[in-house]
Amino acid sequence: MTPPYSLDDRLPADHYAGALREDVAAGLTASPKSLSPKWFYDARGSVLFDRITRLPEYYLTRAERMALRAHAADIAEQTGARTVVELGSGSSEKTRILLDALAAAGTLERYVPIDVSSTALGEAGQALSRDYPTLAVTAVLADFEHELALPPPGETGPRLVAFLGSTLGNFDTGQRTAFLSRLRSALTGGDALVLGVDLVKDPAMMIRAYDDQQGVTAEFDKNLLTVLNRELNADFQPGAFDHRAVWNAEQERMEMRLRARVATSAKIPPLDLAVDFARGEDLRTEISVKFRREPLTAELASAGFAVEQWWTDPQERFAVLLALPTA
Repeated sequence: MTPPYSLDDRLPADHYAGALREDVAAGLTASPKSLSPKWFYDARGSVLFDRITRLPEYYLTRAERMALRAHAADIAEQTGARTVVELGSGSSEKTRILLDALAAAGTLERYVPIDVSSTALGEAGQALSRDYPTLAVTAVLADFEHELALPPPGETGPRLVAFLGSTLGNFDTGQRTAFLSRLRSALTGGDALVLGVDLVKDPAMMIRAYDDQQGVTAEFDKNLLTVLNRELNADFQPGAFDHRAVWNAEQERMEMRLRARVATSAKIPPLDLAVDFARGEDLRTEISVKFRREPLTAELASAGFAVEQWWTDPQERFAVLLALPTA
């Protein structure tokens, strides 16, 4: 008998609308103006991002897959995980590498994808249930930035938490500290964390990854304004902005920005807010911190994690690391 697929909805009915309004009100009245990258991923944004991951310039997804494929068996052997929990699971495509390795090792029983998109969870969960007939898939609709929503350890451990795609890089230092501390508090002995992070490298390579020649990333970036127009009845003019990918050398992070090509303004009626942009003014839409081994290892240690393994793709562009909670 095939184990059931289930969806546990942890989000309040008004979560999306309330969180969007809160983020937009705070970000567009700040100086400099900024928005969270979480709002990129409506249906169109998700399709565009999938296209980005297949572009020749976008090395991140390919490099992470290389490292995972090379060392998934090691992860399975060292963790013996019965449950894989994925934070920000999306399509769950890369996670199949881990699932395959744990299934081959004979320990895999349950997969718990956690995401804010019910559509992504439903599509991925149903596909996994078909492809892994002995796997119980328990999807959780939740915002892991506010609620980790990990299954209890008693009957599901040992648990392997997967946080892939260098999503950790979307957090600034303070956000990372808070997130990693909360995650450590939710784990027990025997649990493990597999983390995918992008590494500091040639800025030109990174800029190309965030500003491709076909303009797909630019379209993805501007789609954020379309989301605001639709969800908040705003009147942004996406054509009044240019996409920019900027390497912030001081903070060692890529930044995606929308730069006003002319002086422009937008009204957001539900917030009773009018936002003015001077010509050349930037709206930062994403940060993507790039990491170095020693500082990240120290950061994880401060949060209560010991890095047991650090693996990279052959060109050392991207790292996959296995970390265990310390006493």
